[in-house]
Amino acid sequence: MTPDWVSLSALLLIIFLSRWEQINVGILAIGLAWVIGFYGAGVDLADIFGAFPLSLFLILFGVTFFFGLAQANGTLAKIIDFMIRLARGRTFTLPITFFCLALVLAAIGPGNIGAVALLAPLAMAIAVKTGISPFFMTVMLINGANAGTFSPFSPTGIIANGLIGKLGLEMDPWTKVFLPSLLAQSFIAFGCYAVLMTRMRRQQMAMHFNVDEITKPPEPFDRHQAITILSILFFILGIIFLKFDIGFWAITLAAGLMLFRAADGKAAMAAVPWSIIMMVCGVSMLINVMTKTGGLELFTGLLARISNPANVTGMLALVTGIVSSYSSSSGVIMPAFIPIVPGLIEKIGGGNPVALVASINVGSHVVDVSPLSTLGALCLAQAARYENKTRLFRQLLVFGLSMSLVGASICYLFFGWFGRY
Repeated sequence: MTPDWVSLSALLLIIFLSRWEQINVGILAIGLAWVIGFYGAGVDLADIFGAFPLSLFLILFGVTFFFGLAQANGTLAKIIDFMIRLARGRTFTLPITFFCLALVLAAIGPGNIGAVALLAPLAMAIAVKTGISPFFMTVMLINGANAGTFSPFSPTGIIANGLIGKLGLEMDPWTKVFLPSLLAQSFIAFGCYAVLMTRMRRQQMAMHFNVDEITKPPEPFDRHQAITILSILFFILGIIFLKFDIGFWAITLAAGLMLFRAADGKAAMAAVPWSIIMMVCGVSMLINVMTKTGGLELFTGLLARISNPANVTGMLALVTGIVSSYSSSSGVIMPAFIPIVPGLIEKIGGGNPVALVASINVGSHVVDVSPLSTLGALCLAQAARYENKTRLFRQLLVFGLSMSLVGASICYLFFGWFGRY
């Protein structure tokens, strides 16, 4: 077997094995990159080591550690409790409230996984207490988290912008990366809201409940939490207006919080998603070896056979959606598919790189309601305390898989057929 097929087979193996959480495919990818690159294709070790995305690693670690401190000292949980009271006990506003909460939390730093992990226990408890379907609440919560997850401050947005930058493409992180996902996820969420909410009984829609029965009224922010909130504001302002490096700025603010003893550094370190970080870095190294061995060109050619400039956005969204329903969207799918964009455009004779990247991002994330994905599994685990677990699993699986078709249709229409994005 030639080196190009060997490296492509290694990528397909990585994608297949990523369905099992006990296997960190990033570590496996680093090993395969070394064996295939050095022994199979004669790639210099310095080139293999140099492919490790150190800058991306620093950004992901800095941001997740900084917000891990905010989670460890209770700041994020207290912010959530305060915002829940904005619903004022009306059932029909609660799914929208959790959609907005997840969007904001994911966008300002914790990312989609962090936002869902923080909100799922409270969301599922409130859903059962107020008669809202846990399935309905899961759909709104996950779509909200994914609507905000491509923010330049979020780990997923950082990964996307880093991969785009390595290709030499210039895309505004807000209008070309964040906005397409925000619109697509919001469209799906509120479409579901319109259908599912109308099925609830009239009296249930106007039902009131006592918020204090679900969560204790939050106490005022203490001194450490006030310092943390101020640090979060400094983080956002520094990135937007002063153009600080995201990774170094986050680490600097995190160091300040620890110096003021505002949070537990050990707890924050435990909250860093090392698995996702290593998946992104490891798969990126393997993709670099694929580039040197011709495997990436081979992969691009295979996709080009079933694509053309008119349908490529829908095809990318469909393929990434199906694979992402059981795999990691940001850890495996994005590092594997975004690098093929320039080559795919060349082979099919046209295409907008912004539209193709947006299709990969949207297609790989609209299916995250699937219980085989991390976000769907988090909600299923919390809802299982109150709900028929088998039925909910089936509902989420069918809905998640169907979203691969919905995502493909949305990307085909808005990024392909309408074609002027």
